[in-house]
Amino acid sequence: MKVFVTGATGFLGRHLVSALKQSGNDVTGVSSIDCNLLRDDSLRRFRGPYDQIWHLAAWTQAGDFCLHHPGEQWIINQRINTNVLDWWQTQQPQARLIGIGTSCSYAPGSELDEDNYLSGTPVPELFAYAMTKRMLLVGMQALASQYGLQYVYLIPNTLYGPGYHTDGRQRHFIFDLINKIVRGAAFGERVELWGDGHQKRELVYINDFVDAAVKLSTVAHNETVNIGSGAEYSIRWYAEQICKLVDYDPASIAYDTLRYTGVRSKCLSVRKLQRLLPAFRSTPIESALETAVRWFQDTEQLSMAGKEK
Repeated sequence: MKVFVTGATGFLGRHLVSALKQSGNDVTGVSSIDCNLLRDDSLRRFRGPYDQIWHLAAWTQAGDFCLHHPGEQWIINQRINTNVLDWWQTQQPQARLIGIGTSCSYAPGSELDEDNYLSGTPVPELFAYAMTKRMLLVGMQALASQYGLQYVYLIPNTLYGPGYHTDGRQRHFIFDLINKIVRGAAFGERVELWGDGHQKRELVYINDFVDAAVKLSTVAHNETVNIGSGAEYSIRWYAEQICKLVDYDPASIAYDTLRYTGVRSKCLSVRKLQRLLPAFRSTPIESALETAVRWFQDTEQLSMAGKEK
């Protein structure tokens, strides 16, 4: 197949492009460096025709980034999504569009089931970004309905594994934990985590997500699918597992209950995923987490930072 990927150099993008190429696909991947999706003519030079378009690109970061950039996120992401959707409908209508959503679009307190994705109100701190992701789905649904196009909309929970960005951007909670605890063990730095540690989170190993996503891109038709592991653990549990791996005393961790922590619990329903991919199994959390920790320990970022101290 001929496949087009936006956001191809991000954490998910690099793993996805690699997997697609290993399967023998002809992949064209773009990033913000070589294709400015804020321009409505940015995609016209890519003629394909493509069999699949994977839309991963989004302007966001983890942590409290969304608290400080709601207006920018709305304008930038709406422009990006509109330009991709317009190119799909007018230039690549034969392609199946695979869009990536976000679990933060779910309203707190609701069951995180695909039928509820557009219902209720997302948390205020993430509202603008969450709504741009909802609007992406609405746009895909509208174009599919009017023009007979094909799409799949995939909703991941927090992705983790080797190869995460090390360029100074804010990290998702699991990489923040790994960074702080590994550095605490290696350099004696104070480890302080946001919240009381009892909030729960679900992780999805990056290779599991890519494997499921590639399969769903051909078996799901004009529908939304959660991709999760089906289990969640507390921040303290994750911290304790990392401490065991790097020989750090978890009792030395300080918890800052005044910092932003998000919702208390967030675990996706995976009933539809299990129905569509009955053979899908998640990598055990302990082994996948160890892989991520060992990767982080081996990164040049850590070794260089240690030499500078």
